[in-house]
Amino acid sequence: MTPVRETRDMIAGMRPVLRPGLWQFRCVTDPTEAATLLPKALASFRETEALSLILPVIATDEDTVDIPMRCITLEVHSALDGIGLTAAVAQALTDAAIPCNVVAAFHHDHIFVPAGQAQTALDTLLALSATARDGT
Repeated sequence: MTPVRETRDMIAGMRPVLRPGLWQFRCVTDPTEAATLLPKALASFRETEALSLILPVIATDEDTVDIPMRCITLEVHSALDGIGLTAAVAQALTDAAIPCNVVAAFHHDHIFVPAGQAQTALDTLLALSATARDGT
């Protein structure tokens, strides 16, 4: 699959999909805890302050997770040097008063939103994509 670089084409083809499950962002400084949690992580990023992990929320965590998140995957294979997809998605969600955390991977971008706003976020991104396809 060839990566899409043009802004309008990325937005028009993003095909957002709401993934099942709840996710939490968690910082870990203890090396033993990091070694235990890292294999369970969907993603990780080593920051100066700590290891940031995106972990599944399990039933025992539900009462202690600050912000349970849902993941919306943008199914377009956006180019790593493509410009504007993240900005357009963030602006659309900002306009809908929905916070988001974007994780860009090699093939797709993944948008994490508060679980209670996931359906509204998905609808917002579907509308954004439809508008780009219609050229309006």
